[in-house]
Amino acid sequence: MRVVTARDYDQMSRKASYIVASRVILNPRCVLGLATGDTPKGLYRELVRLHQAGDVDFSGVTTFNLDEYVGLSPEHPDSYHSYMEEHFFRFVPIPPGQRHIPRGDAPDIAAECERYEEAIRSAGGVDLQILGLGRDGHIGFNEPDVKFEKGTHVVRLAPSTIEANARFFASAGEVPQSAVSMGIKTIMSARRLLLLASGPEKAEAIRGAVLGAVTPDLPASVLQLHPNATVIVDDDAASLLF
Repeated sequence: MRVVTARDYDQMSRKASYIVASRVILNPRCVLGLATGDTPKGLYRELVRLHQAGDVDFSGVTTFNLDEYVGLSPEHPDSYHSYMEEHFFRFVPIPPGQRHIPRGDAPDIAAECERYEEAIRSAGGVDLQILGLGRDGHIGFNEPDVKFEKGTHVVRLAPSTIEANARFFASAGEVPQSAVSMGIKTIMSARRLLLLASGPEKAEAIRGAVLGAVTPDLPASVLQLHPNATVIVDDDAASLLF
């Protein structure tokens, strides 16, 4: 695991964008795994800037998002389909057929999980998977105690995750109770991993993920076992590492 520090959120986002853009430049038909939430917003902003400057072309890229809330249609304003459209897809020329996000409103969620896994396999796997980090150490929506061997599956969200995500909804009662998420096995199958974390509230989870035991109690700790994982943290998130 390689740890890269940045002085603040903006520098973290820029450093991350250079890593992602370099993969696209070196392999214009690469497969990117995408994340949502507050942390990647700066990364997407920087990638859009690089695209608009003519430095990187996303038209050949295929993308797979980590997760989606169960019960939300792609058109729902709080869905991750809407998030990706708002922050990235509407600015870059990735054809709709090359963008993949789980369908949270699928009539058969188990079949949707299997379909999504097969789509990733058919694309040749993920070249670079971007990850955020929950305060409890979850990646994707893989909560503590979720088994490492799981592929894409339905996750029952922990109360702390629901509370943390309530800020994106009109009220905490509107936050879905479950989500479709790539599992740890799927995430670890990516050829490269890029984990981003910012702010003092992530410092404990980062310390555990980087320096602690590898355990399902802190899902991000499994990244220690990946042959090509990079963690970019700002000074606040890195405060307990040194």
